[in-house]
Amino acid sequence: MSDAPAKIDLPYRPCAGVMLLNRDGLAFAGQRIDTTMEAWQMPQGGIDPGESAGQAAVRELDEEIGVGHDKVELIAQAPGEFYYDLPDELVGKVWKGKWRGQRQTWFLYRFLGEDLDINLATTHPEFSTWRWVDPHDLPALIVPFKRKLYEDVIAAFSPYLNG
Repeated sequence: MSDAPAKIDLPYRPCAGVMLLNRDGLAFAGQRIDTTMEAWQMPQGGIDPGESAGQAAVRELDEEIGVGHDKVELIAQAPGEFYYDLPDELVGKVWKGKWRGQRQTWFLYRFLGEDLDINLATTHPEFSTWRWVDPHDLPALIVPFKRKLYEDVIAAFSPYLNG
C-alpha cells in the first residue's frame, strides 16, 4: 500500500504562464536546470496568495529570466485556464506532495528588450540555457505530460502568431 495521496484527492496548483515573443515572432524556451533530460519550457510558476495571475506572470519573468515589466508588453491573455496532471510517479514527490498538477492562466507578451537583457543567473535559477523557437515547435520540446497543454496554449494565441 502506498503512502502517497491519491491524485484525485489533490487540488491543482494555481499558476501563470508566459509565452514571450521576440520581434521576429519567436518564443522564449528555457532548458530546465533540474533535469538531465531534454526539458524545455516557457516561463511559468505559482500564483502567490493575494496575487493576480497577471502579477504572477510578470513576477515569474523577472524571477526566472531577469526580465522586468519595463521590458515586456502584454499582447493577450488566453481565455480560461489550462490544466495538466503530473504523471503518477511524480504525484506526492514534487511541490511537497500538495498538488496533482497545475491549472494555469496564460499570457502572451512581446519582449521589448535585447537578448542581453535575458539573465538566467537569477536568485533561484530554473534554466541552464535558452533559445528563441518557432512557437509551433514548442510542444515537441516540452515534457510529454505537458504537451497537450502547450498545444492548447498555442491554439489560444494562434491569431497573434506567425505562420
